Amino acid sequence: MSATDPTSAAPEQPGPERSEQPEDLPRLSPSGLYNLLRPSRCDLREWLRSHGYEEEPPSPYREVLFEMGHEHERRHLERFPDAVDIAELPRERQAKYTAEELRAGDRAVYQGVLRAPVTLAGVEAEIIGHPDFMLPARSGYAIRDSKLSHSVSDYIRMQLLTYGWLYEQTTGAPPVALQVHSGTNEIHDVPYEGAEEALALLGRMLELRLTDERPVEHVGASKCSGCGFRAHCWPQAIERGEVGLLPGADRGLIDRLHAEGTETIELLLERFDEDSLAALERPWGERSKPVGGRAARILQSAEAHRRGEPILLQKPALPDAKTWVMFDLEGISPRLDHAEKIYIWGLQCFGEGAGRFRPALAGFGPDGDREGWHDFLAECEAIFAEHGDIPFVHWATYERIKIDLYLSRYGDPNGTAARVKANLLDLLPITRAAVAVPLSSYSLKEIETLTDYERQLDEYGGDWSMARYIRATGTSDEAERDAIMDEILAYNREDLEATWAVLGWLRGLR
Repeated sequence: MSATDPTSAAPEQPGPERSEQPEDLPRLSPSGLYNLLRPSRCDLREWLRSHGYEEEPPSPYREVLFEMGHEHERRHLERFPDAVDIAELPRERQAKYTAEELRAGDRAVYQGVLRAPVTLAGVEAEIIGHPDFMLPARSGYAIRDSKLSHSVSDYIRMQLLTYGWLYEQTTGAPPVALQVHSGTNEIHDVPYEGAEEALALLGRMLELRLTDERPVEHVGASKCSGCGFRAHCWPQAIERGEVGLLPGADRGLIDRLHAEGTETIELLLERFDEDSLAALERPWGERSKPVGGRAARILQSAEAHRRGEPILLQKPALPDAKTWVMFDLEGISPRLDHAEKIYIWGLQCFGEGAGRFRPALAGFGPDGDREGWHDFLAECEAIFAEHGDIPFVHWATYERIKIDLYLSRYGDPNGTAARVKANLLDLLPITRAAVAVPLSSYSLKEIETLTDYERQLDEYGGDWSMARYIRATGTSDEAERDAIMDEILAYNREDLEATWAVLGWLRGLR
């Protein structure tokens, strides 16, 4: 991941010209903590980035997040019409002018520059921060950052604590408050009692930048998801057969196994049986916890990896049907600065009664969300009229959850949604119970690789779909909007086809 937080409105700018400070002084930015801590803490990611290793370019989703973050911040800035915009000044004057404004104490400061020398890990350095807002109070200033996030993550807290420390170094007094302006437009307070923890993380960042020794980190499916440096770690882990490749192996277990020398799947199978793995204590938050009942499944997955093929554990618990409806939704996440919304309700019948792709689309007007829901119910009524109560096959819980949401939002006048719910068939738990797979997760995109199905699209995925839809909502060009929606519809249709392929694969297991 980039060192710039995509949920923050504005990337940190470079500091003042080098004429203000010694030319060889290392510089650290609080926003750089993003690279260390997100999507999860990884020293290797920071080392790779600081040593010039190639990172994947930002995805369309992250690019949209940047744009949405800027817009979110801009709207908040409108609340402070008299704010002074430090970014408009020449770069070499920004820190000095920020300090002068803070001494005056009568205006909101936007994109101010705070900087202070520090000794970290025995090295003299400088920390430079750019808080979004510094707001005058009766005595001193409150520091506020705009984020699309709905909650205060550890990264956001560390960033705010560093801003608090920089403010204290600049003014001689702590900030009146540290605050986050969230994606729901709520103001969350972050207590300030010093920044020792944040400074320790910045010190670790500095150590990683200055050392040629590659730090040891262990891969894991959730830990490495979305990381731009995955290509520098994951293929090597596959070649070595590391335990972090196993679905169900949490980070605490992965670290514990590596610490005692059980680094590979082969060693795990040699050294542990179900009882001994179940009894193994691994870190779990602030305490430790035994692996317990997950041990059997972890070992079954390990055996599937060793064999390089799925292992059938039991016959898949599938109903007897001749026609099946594949069902997949595309929606806006509630964590974004948009109203939660399903914009495609994808449906298609397969089997003996195979039929056309029949998506219901939300409109772009003020009543478009309701229109999409009622169009979906109409499509379902038509399917029931033609085929009766047949399974509506989906992957994971998203579809059931969103049907419940829309039931509460717009109702179910003819009882169609309740009938759909009664016929829902979630393939994910069925697949987990039936098969141990030589993969790192039970996502649809992973499981479909065990079938003969091949996607035709080069770009796809839930985040990609959201990014494209947000683009569509932001354009007034109807031709462009229609073209984008055609792309998303093609992706949704491929998801339905992939789900059908996995269902066929499960039905064929003996």
